[in-house]
Amino acid sequence: MYEPRDKSHEMNLKEKEKYLANFQFPFCADISKYERLAKIGQGTFGEVYKAKERANPQKIVAMKKVLMENETEGFPITALREIKILQKLRHENVVSLMEVCHSQALSQNKCLATFYLMFEFCEHDLAGLLSNTNVKFSFGEIKKVMQQLLNGLYYIHSNGILHRDMKTANVLITKNGVLKLADFGLARAFSALKIGTKNRYTNRVVTLWYRPPELLLGERNYGPPIDIWGAGCIMAEMWTRSPILQGNTEQTQINLISQLCGSITPAVWPNVEKLEAYNKMELLQQQKRKVKDRLKPYMKDASACDLLDKLLVLNPSDRLDANSALDHDFFWSDPMPCDLGKMLSEHSRSMFEFLAPSKQSRGPNQVSTASGAQYKGYQDRIF
Repeated sequence: MYEPRDKSHEMNLKEKEKYLANFQFPFCADISKYERLAKIGQGTFGEVYKAKERANPQKIVAMKKVLMENETEGFPITALREIKILQKLRHENVVSLMEVCHSQALSQNKCLATFYLMFEFCEHDLAGLLSNTNVKFSFGEIKKVMQQLLNGLYYIHSNGILHRDMKTANVLITKNGVLKLADFGLARAFSALKIGTKNRYTNRVVTLWYRPPELLLGERNYGPPIDIWGAGCIMAEMWTRSPILQGNTEQTQINLISQLCGSITPAVWPNVEKLEAYNKMELLQQQKRKVKDRLKPYMKDASACDLLDKLLVLNPSDRLDANSALDHDFFWSDPMPCDLGKMLSEHSRSMFEFLAPSKQSRGPNQVSTASGAQYKGYQDRIF
């Protein structure tokens, strides 16, 4: 039997499309303001493009697309958190969020507007620089990288923010040599609670190769030391040119940490046995601490080895904070930290474009952007 179509439904759909097409998002410019130039990467929660402003072609920006495909309840909370955090932070060593833009909601895109975060453009990321054998960092330039990185961490920690995804791919550097902490897609505010109360943050953060032992053991009441561990991993990588702890599972990762930093026991880390995963993982025993011995052939400097040793401390309570690290002799002895601009001027090609074909999407539980082949044989050399 013939049933007439529901014309009211069609009208409602057309009215919805018309409403959304004409909807004006306050404080958000239309994305047509910019011209997309090239895809340069994949952040934790969105694709990243190089773009230029049409009215001012000399103005280059990084355009991060907010992924909306799987959202059923509006704007992604992770993107909202990132925007809120970056609006609060203003520092030379933290990437600047310039504005938020949007595309029109049309029937072709299921009446869903797409949003973009517009950042200042940085020509390089540290992962790309370290993967390029033509890029040579002097001792003074390594000091400058670490000094700026710790300055950025000191600032965000002082403002109650945890980065929660420290790694070389999230450390950007401009062509003039200014370092910027970037990709705050996993960042969050933290607070020090009253004695007897605990935070209950997720421990499913930080890319595996840079994840500190407390998160691997299930800690949920954590703070700035998780970012400091990542800074230590990055510091070592400045000399080794590849990640120093490359586990492919959490169990392998904790084993590699024990082989480098010593066995995880209550003797070196009081109350570690109370962490959720302490009795669930097979922790290596009788492992001596070898941070200085293993990295000395690369670093060849006593003060550098000493600072690294203090950053990669198993017990987060004993790890240096960013402020104390900046006061370490490493930064106050010859050669002093020196400008990166001269060295980078010899590498005019963006490191993003240098690595773009090989970069892969990565989430909080994946090991790295770089392929395993790039680092083949590395663990044999170090361990």
